Order: sequence, then structure tokens, then C-alpha cells
Amino acid sequence: MSHEKLKYPIGRYRRPEHVSPEDRQMAMDVIAAFPLRLGMAVEGLSEDQLNTPYRPEGWTVRQVVHHCADSHMNAMVRFKLALTEEQPVIKPYEEARWAELSDSIGLDISPALQLLEGLHARWAVLLRSLDTTALECTYVHPQHGMTFNLDETIFQYAWHCDHHLAHIIHLKQEKGWD
Repeated sequence: MSHEKLKYPIGRYRRPEHVSPEDRQMAMDVIAAFPLRLGMAVEGLSEDQLNTPYRPEGWTVRQVVHHCADSHMNAMVRFKLALTEEQPVIKPYEEARWAELSDSIGLDISPALQLLEGLHARWAVLLRSLDTTALECTYVHPQHGMTFNLDETIFQYAWHCDHHLAHIIHLKQEKGWD
């Protein structure tokens, strides 16, 4: 498998050109279901398997799980800031450096899975409550120098869920862990 395919098993994120209410609902469903799907993907993996990188020079399965918790906590904060402030400038974080901290490289994945379960339950309720006006709320990402609206951000995080789940599923298939 090519380096690009290993890094982006479902392809790079592409901003949707046209979004239907059905497309948006499907993206919200992906976000809502992610903790269960992730939990099923990592269920029964040994410590050695959890410490296996999904690609050369990539994160381990353990780091991917903890990264998802870190990333989605930040996402929820971004949503709440955008919904309660006028075009807030969000605080970026160094995800690669966070993935090297002791809680990402040495901690059991159970706390991250529990965090994701609660966080996504709340996030799904919040997402499904958004009307057209709320979906247009924006935040500024200073590292990208761009303004993002919440509608597009829903699709980014649905992609993010599927992206990292695919890393784990492809590794398990490659290693014959299924």
C-alpha cells in the first residue's frame, strides 16, 4: 500500500460543494456512532497490538485512540465557542506533541473510550439541535488563517472519525488480527 494510502486510507478531507439535510444527518450519525465503532475496532487488542503503529512512522493504535479523545474535546470546545461568541479565534494545539505525552503513549485506552462515549453523546445532542442560523456560526483557525462555519466542521469531524477508524481497521486486516 502506498504511503499516501496508509496515511489517508479514505482519502484526504474534501470540503463538500453541496450539502443536503440528508448529507448533514449522515455526518452527524457518523459522529454519534463513532465511540461504539471505535470500541468495537479495538476490542480484544493486546498491549502489543495497541502499541503497533498503523503505518511506518505513524502513531500506535493507542495513540490514535487517545488522539481522537483529544481532538474531539477540542472540537466540542470550538463548537461551543462558535455558538456563544462572535467569530472567536480558537486555540490550536500541537496534536503530534500531545500524542507523545505520557497519557497518550502509556495509559490504557479505556479512559479515552469512556471520554469519547460521553463527549459524543453530548456532541450528538448539540449537533442535532442546530438550526440553519447556528450552522452558519463561525470560528477562526489562526494556524490555517481561515474561518470555518459549523456546518462544514461537522463534515470535517465525520471524516476525522472515519479516517482514524480506517487506520485501525486496515492495520488489523494487514496483520490478520480480525
